[in-house]
Amino acid sequence: MPPSPIPETEIASRLNSLPSWRREGNEITRTFTFPDFRASLAFVNKTGDLAEAAAHHPDIDIRYNKVRLALTTHDAGGLSAKDFDLAAKINNL
Repeated sequence: MPPSPIPETEIASRLNSLPSWRREGNEITRTFTFPDFRASLAFVNKTGDLAEAAAHHPDIDIRYNKVRLALTTHDAGGLSAKDFDLAAKINNL
């Protein structure tokens, strides 16, 4: 059974608890900045470990020292608790 989407009224509240994440349509996104490309890759690898453990995978865009992550739950048709839970874990890296 796919996860349930979060009601619109709850999305803003959940975003308030996630510094630097913002909503873009049916996604939540954040761009991280690092000193160099190696640091960006290390972060992506750690994010990948979290994503694998959660069985929930972000879209990842690497631009030298910047990494943009986008989370959505496709089978829920929008944002679900899985997106916000993974974002919170990523914030703790």
